[in-house]
Amino acid sequence: MKNAISWTLVLFLLISVLNNCLNNSVKKEVREHTVFMDNLRKLYSSGDPSKWPKPILDPESVPTFAEIGHLPETPFPSDNPYSAEKELLGKTLFFDPRLSRSEQIACASCHDPELGWCDSRTLSFGHDRQLGVRNAMSIINTAYAKNLFWDGRAGSLEVQSKMPIEDQREMNGHMDLAAGKIAAVKGYQILFEKAFGDKTVTKERIAKAIATFERTVKSSASKFDQFIDGKADVYSDDELMGLHLFRTKAQCINCHNSGYFSNNTFENIGTALLGEKGEDLGRYLVTKNADDAGRFRVPGLREVSRTGPYLHNGSMTTLQEVIQFYSKGNPEYSQKRATVHEGILLKSEKSGMVRMLELSDREVAQLEAFLKTLSSKPEKVTLPELPK
Repeated sequence: MKNAISWTLVLFLLISVLNNCLNNSVKKEVREHTVFMDNLRKLYSSGDPSKWPKPILDPESVPTFAEIGHLPETPFPSDNPYSAEKELLGKTLFFDPRLSRSEQIACASCHDPELGWCDSRTLSFGHDRQLGVRNAMSIINTAYAKNLFWDGRAGSLEVQSKMPIEDQREMNGHMDLAAGKIAAVKGYQILFEKAFGDKTVTKERIAKAIATFERTVKSSASKFDQFIDGKADVYSDDELMGLHLFRTKAQCINCHNSGYFSNNTFENIGTALLGEKGEDLGRYLVTKNADDAGRFRVPGLREVSRTGPYLHNGSMTTLQEVIQFYSKGNPEYSQKRATVHEGILLKSEKSGMVRMLELSDREVAQLEAFLKTLSSKPEKVTLPELPK
């Protein structure tokens, strides 16, 4: 009996000691995590990026790297300087379906301000309800893009603004005919005179006006901008950890850097589907350089939570899906890496920066939380009155 009581007492004491050790261990872990998060919050909200933890970069991303931060002032080219009158003309033309052959499709048909300046479709409808071949990119912050479209075939917004008008799948028009139709609208004369000094309507002036307006479509300050400017409490712990993961373990910052959250290059992430239905040669169609097969422009991530679906083919509908795709390194099927195009064998060489990351579900959620802080409050856009 005494032995049984003794053993019970020993067991009780042992359990008490183990429980106390466990509690102390948990408490220590909690304290260390709290200190770590407090330190991250202090560094990232300091207003001084030089104090931030060092980003984890692949060697190939170093030449184009610029730290994330605020958007700089909007750049306007010397041969097409900004004026409020030119912006108004460009905005009016952007919403005017008379630029299209059918006079039913405007630039705004695929770039709706209420839908994040895109159209929320996998692929857009164009002339005669033809389906496009790529997802319509948002024009938000497009002033900071060095090359336009997924394949970079336009080197400026002035060049870009003409292309949808003349594309057979999109507006199926012609710039000369479009200029003629606009010139025949009496109400446009005063707008052109105020913007350019006289009433002459030309396709070059139309392109310059639309480009000027597009450059003004810019993100306002987001929660991210507020946080890095010193409003430390605006971020939750998950949003803060998502920012840290973005720059370190997840290595998103390799491609999505600068205030625009894009390095303005073309990358192959293994989505070209060469030799399969949906094949898209990407940048190769512009450069004819075999190394560019399957490369697409790296989009900026500001407003990303409201500009889906994602990727050049609109194949992913949620941010979580995109993050999981990168976490798994895109296990691209070998049979979808080669095709013969116009007698030339092309191979898709996925970037070495796309590899297994093994992010936990919690880390995926934290990254998503951070990405949502890059979106600003949508601004009410007043539609212009079309001239008659």
